[in-house]
Amino acid sequence: MEYEEKPFPLIYAHRGASALAPENTLAAFLLALQAGADGIELDVMLSRDKELVVIHDSTVDRTTNGSGKVAEMPLAALRELDAGAHFGENFRGEKLPTLTEVFEAVGGKMRINVELKNYARPLDDLTARVISLTERFHLEDSVLLSSFNPINLSKAAKINPRIQRGLLVSPGDRRMLGGMGRLFPYHALHPYYKDVTREMTARLHARGKQLNTWTVDEPQALLRMRSFGVDGIICNNPAAARAVLEGRP
Repeated sequence: MEYEEKPFPLIYAHRGASALAPENTLAAFLLALQAGADGIELDVMLSRDKELVVIHDSTVDRTTNGSGKVAEMPLAALRELDAGAHFGENFRGEKLPTLTEVFEAVGGKMRINVELKNYARPLDDLTARVISLTERFHLEDSVLLSSFNPINLSKAAKINPRIQRGLLVSPGDRRMLGGMGRLFPYHALHPYYKDVTREMTARLHARGKQLNTWTVDEPQALLRMRSFGVDGIICNNPAAARAVLEGRP
């Protein structure tokens, strides 16, 4: 994933096409594929029985009809929950997917940015399990592992250096945007879009790194990111973002 100049940034659908479907569901990922997104961004963590579950929050309360911590629930219990009805009746019955199901549905058809969400348990084996699954599906060249926890990136570099790594940076974190961030083995920096500058992009490109920014939906911000030369934009509505970037109504 070394820097390569492109006419337009790649479009990653944030938790799938989450403006149009319930986030982190197969419906959202398939909609992103249909919309022509270059890739999807998703979140993964371990269930109680060590299965790779695609969900953003540490609890199921916000995005399902259930309650409880993901890490304390077995996959069978998580699969009983409805992850779509809160978004709309058309999505009633949508389930929390496993990473295996996502790879089966869109693997090899688009890029998959997997955020490793073990922030409460940074020493668990989430990274190793995701890499093992990536290898099983032969997706080493299209999966990008990202995390706010740089330890995950160091682990990933040791286990399989072929798989690309992205360092997520919290808004305004000047240390990780600067010298401290350079201590960790990443291929792409993932800063909040309001922290991105033209100079930041140029510095990264000069070091052979990429810049993917999140989460950008407002038209003027999309155009500003394109003018800065960013490599990827993570957004909630990939079709709308592409239309803006390509100057279509």
